Amino acid sequence: MFPPPPLPHHFKYWVKHTAAVPKGFLRYYVLRLLEEKPMSGSEIMDEIEKQSKGFWKPSPGSIYPLMAWLQEKGYISEVPEKEAGVKRYSLTPYGKTLLEEQLRMRQEFRKRFRFFAPPFFGLIYPEKAHEVREASRKLATAVWDLWDSMQEKYSEEAVAEAKVALEQAAQKIDEIAKKLKAK
Repeated sequence: MFPPPPLPHHFKYWVKHTAAVPKGFLRYYVLRLLEEKPMSGSEIMDEIEKQSKGFWKPSPGSIYPLMAWLQEKGYISEVPEKEAGVKRYSLTPYGKTLLEEQLRMRQEFRKRFRFFAPPFFGLIYPEKAHEVREASRKLATAVWDLWDSMQEKYSEEAVAEAKVALEQAAQKIDEIAKKLKAK
């Protein structure tokens, strides 16, 4: 197998200088994890990597300054008992309030913007494209609602059902796209 061709310089620059994680998301994630149980910075990094199936592991350069800021502002506090020099932190009541506020903001954002459909849906055959955009919005909203529900109460049965439904939808949409390409 041959290595892939090198990326153009401007693409490398763009990838390197574009945030892969939305601003504020890490703060939300850290607060959510600390709501569950006291953790150290390295435990938080490992847990995020585990929960993202290896897709994302925040760097110490992003976790530790954030945790110092959260502690300085009174959102988290160091847990008194240390084992082998490991500092663990927990959410303070002030931090729980911040997390609740961020959850409300997140829900409000979803209500207002729901799903950003690809812009080309509005450019080609706008009278029918609107129907496709609306259907994709409904699907995205349903997936977000399922994600939120799974955060509160995980269910293997729900995961299996959702997987089948999404795979069937993806297969059907792929078949439609192949028919169009064949014409």
